Amino acid sequence: MIGIYNWIIENINRRAKFAPVFVRIAISLVVLWFGTNQLLNPEQWISQLPEWTTMLPVSQVGLIYFNGWFELVFGLTLFVGFYTRLSAFLVALHLLDITFTVGYSAIGVRDFGLSISALSVFLSGSDIWSVDKIFEKEIV
Repeated sequence: MIGIYNWIIENINRRAKFAPVFVRIAISLVVLWFGTNQLLNPEQWISQLPEWTTMLPVSQVGLIYFNGWFELVFGLTLFVGFYTRLSAFLVALHLLDITFTVGYSAIGVRDFGLSISALSVFLSGSDIWSVDKIFEKEIV
């Protein structure tokens, strides 16, 4: 039984280098999903905006479109690992802002966890499957 356990652990350890890849791609897919949905159905997202946004010189639908494009652009850069640290940092700040805006709720707790995951990607930087690594090798 110990032999099987050790074999399993050894196989998992050999694949540990893929953990940052999975976190980066998972976060990016969530951000891409939300960004795409905001661009396709902006009216459905207006209820999520804080009340003070009605006083801005920009329409609430315009804010939703801006937010959707932000999430689409940085979700894509995070997905491919291009400017990984910058993208992850901006996504983390964005998610933290949403967390504080919605407060302590199911959405707030979810977005807090996502923001911590994005901060983890920011701290770890580019991974073995990121575009940043390709450019890094060309420079060296």
